Amino acid sequence: MITGGQFSVVISRWGGSRQGEAKINVASAISLDCIEELFIDRLEWQRQVFWDDREGRVVAREERRLGALILASRPVQVSQEEAVSAALEGIRRVGLEALNWTAEASRLVARVRFVERTFPKEGWPDFTPGTLLDSLELWLGPFLSNVRSWSDLARLDLVGPLRASLEWSQQKFLDELAPTHLPVPSGSRIALDYQTENNPILAVKLQELFGLAETPRVAGGRVPVLLHLLSPARRPIQVTQNLRSFWDEIYPEVKKELKGRYSKHPWPDDPWSAAPTRWTKKRK
Repeated sequence: MITGGQFSVVISRWGGSRQGEAKINVASAISLDCIEELFIDRLEWQRQVFWDDREGRVVAREERRLGALILASRPVQVSQEEAVSAALEGIRRVGLEALNWTAEASRLVARVRFVERTFPKEGWPDFTPGTLLDSLELWLGPFLSNVRSWSDLARLDLVGPLRASLEWSQQKFLDELAPTHLPVPSGSRIALDYQTENNPILAVKLQELFGLAETPRVAGGRVPVLLHLLSPARRPIQVTQNLRSFWDEIYPEVKKELKGRYSKHPWPDDPWSAAPTRWTKKRK
């Protein structure tokens, strides 16, 4: 771009090489005023709005050009539509990892994907990464009106845009078919983990399930959860979808192994009749 009153170069004579490369032999300076006088009919201001990866923001400017040569540049106000388009351009180049994937947003995506896999004919949206990236302008575009930089994007909560892409009835059914938490006999509400391609996981301390025979289910009773039964130290003891079999066949061995290590916690001989609890024996 020209920044002063003169510009180099105007080529007077070219030389060549055997490899076909051109070489400047003679050149002279030319002023901006001279360029404007000679090429006035070819000069034009062009508006440029784009996402600058180096600066990490939307850039908007007008450039006075002679072909590919930039003679002058000046900042301009950006419209909302232009800013959204530029932000989408920047996100697409980086990918979905450019977005603010909070734990809540990631859980929402996982829950929708679970319901879509379980009920594939009921019109649930496709929240796979490829489809989310391809459809950015539909589900995210309406929420980018105030985004001008990466810092603005980092503050954008994705839960709102994602939920907005569900119909009202789907939002209601999602909470019924794929609840975020399940109640257990101890009175606790335990978070479910849907972020696998298999059944959702319920990781719960086994003392909180005393007396429970049937494995909890989601998706309107269609899908049993995968129980990760935990020790008092919250380490996995057993993974099962057959809770009744665990109490009858495996619990006696677990009790024998862990009772001495976690003596402050209840290890009844009969887990069927014991009161479920989240506490130690003393606290209980």
